[in-house]
Amino acid sequence: MSARDDTLARIRTNRPAGDHPLPEVPLFTPLVGDDHVAEFGERLKRMGGQIAAPVPGGDPFAAVRERLDTATVIASAVPEIAGNRDLGAVARPQDLADVDVAIVRAVFGVAETGSVLFTQAELTVNAVAYLAQHLVVLLDPDDILVNIQAAYRRPDFGRAAYAVLHTGPSATADIEGVLIHGAQGVRSLTVILLPRS
Repeated sequence: MSARDDTLARIRTNRPAGDHPLPEVPLFTPLVGDDHVAEFGERLKRMGGQIAAPVPGGDPFAAVRERLDTATVIASAVPEIAGNRDLGAVARPQDLADVDVAIVRAVFGVAETGSVLFTQAELTVNAVAYLAQHLVVLLDPDDILVNIQAAYRRPDFGRAAYAVLHTGPSATADIEGVLIHGAQGVRSLTVILLPRS
C-alpha cells in the first residue's frame, strides 16, 4: 500500500460518524451594480483579461481570429469551433504542453470578480486551462452571477469532482511592482460573450 493510500484509508477509518452538512452560505450585499455584464468586463480587464461581444451576424471569434489563424495547435472543447488537438485522446496532461490556443465554455461568470468557472466537464482535460499559451472562454451573458456567494450556491460546485475559478491570465509581480502576465500559466485570457446554442 502506498503512503497516499495508507493516509486516505486512515482518514476514512477515523472520520467522525454522523451527517455533517456544510454550513449555509450567507448572502452579502453585492459590491457591483445591476449591469452584471459591464461589471464582469470591468473586473476581468483589471485582472489582465479581455472581453469581446460579437457583432450579431458576424464572426463570433473575430476578436481572436488572428490568434486562431496563426496558431499551430488548437485544443477546442466546444462545438462552436474545431481544433486540431483532440482533447478526448489526450493520455497524459503534459501532452498539452504544446497547445497554442485552448477554447472552452465557462459554466458561469462572476461579476464581482471577473472570474469564470470551469469543471472537468468543460475542460475535458483539466490541465488545458493552464498549459495552453492562450485561453479563449465562451460565456453566455445570462450566466453571469452577481458575486462569489451566488456562485457557491450553484449546484455546479457541489456536483463537480473538479471546479476552478479563473480570473484573468497568469500574472506575477516583482518587488518593484513590475507585473508580468503569463509567467506560470496562460499568457492571455479572452472571454467571448456568446449565448449557449
